[in-house]
Amino acid sequence: MNRVAFKMKLKPGQAEEYERRHNQIWPELKKLLSDSGITEYSIFLDRDTDMLFAFQKVSGDIGSQTLGENEIVRRWWKYMSDIMETNPDHSPVSTSLIEVFYMN
Repeated sequence: MNRVAFKMKLKPGQAEEYERRHNQIWPELKKLLSDSGITEYSIFLDRDTDMLFAFQKVSGDIGSQTLGENEIVRRWWKYMSDIMETNPDHSPVSTSLIEVFYMN
């Protein structure tokens, strides 16, 4: 099991909407993530900077940010693109983070 972390950025004033949409995550997206081996997926918000910190455990090399060829993921990205910083294909602008410490 690998641990993956990355950061993304919300547009100003969109924290409540971001949380609302994730509280209503599409069942087909949740199933896809789970079926792809993604577990313990958490997203944290720094309200001072609108930065999001995401953490997930993945089996293998596939994480949520590498599922962009899937139509469900592409629809989710487009749905979220009005409240997040995104790339031209609507994928979130994200930066992978390097683990420098882990305590088990």
